[in-house]
Amino acid sequence: MVNAIPQDLKYKGEATTLELGKECIVRECCTLNRGTINPDYHADGRTVIGDNCLLMAYVHVAHDCHIGHGSILANNATLAGHIEIGEYARLGGMVAVHQFVRIGGHVMVGGGSLVRKDVPPFVTAAREPLSYAGINTVGLRRAKFTPEEMHHIEDIYRVLFVRGLSTRKALKIIEEEIMPSVHREQILQFVRGAQRGLMKGFRTMSGSGKVAEPVLD
Repeated sequence: MVNAIPQDLKYKGEATTLELGKECIVRECCTLNRGTINPDYHADGRTVIGDNCLLMAYVHVAHDCHIGHGSILANNATLAGHIEIGEYARLGGMVAVHQFVRIGGHVMVGGGSLVRKDVPPFVTAAREPLSYAGINTVGLRRAKFTPEEMHHIEDIYRVLFVRGLSTRKALKIIEEEIMPSVHREQILQFVRGAQRGLMKGFRTMSGSGKVAEPVLD
């Protein structure tokens, strides 16, 4: 159902919209809800889905979500209200996203994941709890990122997610030691705006089956 009434008890019948971009594909049994108007939540009455998006069967997009151009949501992906997703993001099947979460552009979220925290741009996110699993190499190659750009992004996320540092210390090191770039500034701006906090850093499984934190370098 497209342009359905929001499933929000605060909604009182006000005139709101669902804006569906050009050349989007919406498959069977999707439910796409229009927005709400609520100054407390910065809700301006608009649910927005960008151009060239693919929403596979049974996808749910709740009120006040904003989805960037070229994004793909696989079967049964479910978005709660007030979620922001950047351009060319990929959400696997049965991904469930908590309200007010932000997912950056060019992100890949593994199927079946529960997304409770913000996911910054250019990464792959998987495991439970949701954790950094490297940069989204396949997606970035398809988007024509150069190897140099990809290595640069990877260097940033090694500091942020692999070295076991606090977010504050990691941001300081990134600013002081990693060359400025459009991608660096985009990541820094996203991380600083993460009001729900960020997903977990890199973690691996030890031989005992328990999660083992990486060795700090």
